[in-house]
Amino acid sequence: MDAAVFERIVAFLGAIIVGVTASFQLKNEWKVHGLDAQVTKLLLGLMAFGCVLALLASVHFLGDHHV
Repeated sequence: MDAAVFERIVAFLGAIIVGVTASFQLKNEWKVHGLDAQVTKLLLGLMAFGCVLALLASVHFLGDHHV
């Protein structure tokens, strides 16, 4: 196993763990009101979106396909 495969495996597992956690926390924050809660929802949503992008990149759906 070379370094690129190891990096993709770590990115895949990290994206799943962080994405599930961010989605769960976003679900818990959904009914909370206030400016700080709105910012928290925005940041959790962006984190979940970033995890989707990392997951897609780790399975070679996004990014460079020459490896």
